[in-house]
Amino acid sequence: MLEGDVVAGADGPPKLRLAGSQLHFPTPPSPKKQVFAYDPGEFEEFVKEWVPALETRYVRVERHGGSGDHGVDVAAYLTPQAMEGEWHNYQCKHYGDALNWSKAAPEMRKLFAAIVQGHYTRPSRYIFTAPIIGRGLVRQFAVPSQTRARFLDELASTTDPVITSLSPAQRQAVTELARATDFSMFETIDMDDMLDLHRTTRHHADRFTQPLPARPQILKPPSEHTPDEARYVQKLVDVYRERWGDEADTLERAVKHPEAREHLHRQREAFYSAESLRLFARDATPEGHFQAILDDVHTIVVEVADGQHPRGWDRLVAVLTAAGAVVLTDTNLARQVRPLDRKGVCHHLANDGRLTWCQGGHA
Repeated sequence: MLEGDVVAGADGPPKLRLAGSQLHFPTPPSPKKQVFAYDPGEFEEFVKEWVPALETRYVRVERHGGSGDHGVDVAAYLTPQAMEGEWHNYQCKHYGDALNWSKAAPEMRKLFAAIVQGHYTRPSRYIFTAPIIGRGLVRQFAVPSQTRARFLDELASTTDPVITSLSPAQRQAVTELARATDFSMFETIDMDDMLDLHRTTRHHADRFTQPLPARPQILKPPSEHTPDEARYVQKLVDVYRERWGDEADTLERAVKHPEAREHLHRQREAFYSAESLRLFARDATPEGHFQAILDDVHTIVVEVADGQHPRGWDRLVAVLTAAGAVVLTDTNLARQVRPLDRKGVCHHLANDGRLTWCQGGHA
């Protein structure tokens, strides 16, 4: 551990200073409106996140949607036998208007045809999910016997290629299977109910970004450095030794050297600004948001650090400058990042051993 005091312009325990003026961003649309704006693939992924939160104990949930899915978007298995055991089919339909019978019936025909063709066994539940479910479809499914009668009536005269492409024997098998099926297996789920349950999952905060609380006060560097700072401070001392020789080759001498002392104080301010951001992220965002900022910055500045630089000082200045221009992944936390945080992130990376300023210096 390094020894000595780092002058920070004040004595006593760590102090706080008020953060600068907050940037205000438009309030994002509600989760429901965001779901309405999804494309079909995004909606299937949303459903895949939601299904495991149901009370049913699924052993595995898989997304099948896409070309050749045989009418299965998200499959949830109740046994290790997957589609050869008991399973549930979550059919994801994302349209600009409500899901109604005319859109649901073709999916039901696809189900029976796929079973007859041997692609999978009949699921015990078939749940339609959609941003908007038509009231008529809800009422239709509320009377399973009438739903089956309507389905069989339409099946007899359908021109749907899913059915007409089958052999006569297969078409007969589809009819017999449908006639023997309890149509209470077909259900719908309301989007409000889906969102209420999705809120209990770890995915909700990441998917539906809501405004963060105001960022709290920024930590000011304590007058005495802490063990948590030892690594990045030592790397700065290596820079000072290389630039000013024995006038600043230890921490004790660096804090007495006018230029080194002021530079070190600015870097510690930056480190604690980023540390304040880290603590804010820990309390206000899902796990990994601050780490994502570290990774975004590192991805760019490591290439700068690996370049040819006459001295560690030049490498440090080049990296800090490059950090100011890094385009961060757009998250609510990233919108809270200030220029001083970006500098501090570089020192966090140095503290973690991911950046070093002097060739042959402390790793």
